Amino acid sequence: MDIQKIFDNNKNWVSKQLATDAAFFEKLGQGQSPEFLYIGCSDSRVTAEELMGLQPGEVFVHRNIANMVPNTDINSMSVINYAVVHLKVNHIVVCGHYGCGGVQAAMQQSDLGILNPWLRNIRDVYRIHNKELDAITNEEEKYKRLTELNVQEQCMNIIKTAEVQKANRERNLKVYGWIFDIHSGKLIDLKIDFDEILKDIMAIYKIT
Repeated sequence: MDIQKIFDNNKNWVSKQLATDAAFFEKLGQGQSPEFLYIGCSDSRVTAEELMGLQPGEVFVHRNIANMVPNTDINSMSVINYAVVHLKVNHIVVCGHYGCGGVQAAMQQSDLGILNPWLRNIRDVYRIHNKELDAITNEEEKYKRLTELNVQEQCMNIIKTAEVQKANRERNLKVYGWIFDIHSGKLIDLKIDFDEILKDIMAIYKIT
């Protein structure tokens, strides 16, 4: 694609927004108060606002390879802090997707250089759930299940943070685990029972 095409697209987008709402950009300039923090994959096929049907200003977005939230990643931790403490979001979504290259790479026994420490987080998810995953003989189904379990573990990483625990107590902030099926375009709610899962781990991770 010619770079100039991007600027042409931008002009068309501006015209379209103004035709719908003449004060669109004036409103955008007044600040943001999103209800959602969306943590998703950097995959170019998965865009937060479009798949959620939301507009600019309605969702705060953080993306990285395989929608990870490791506690050692200052980027992810800073995004969560800003979204929860300053923007006062009430919903945090971790959204993985089937066909995730990061999850697939983590399933391979190969040296991927600089990606190794990042993908090790996914391999740790496999280690935690290895009995369930190794019982799945179909590789595609195992791949999909690891994608789902990775979302679950990242949601749990979020709930382990002090900001989220405090916001949950004070304003009932919720965390959700979703999957985007790139083959159908559908969002799938994994309906993870965090209350049940956290009964055991909160004895360790609860921060007063």
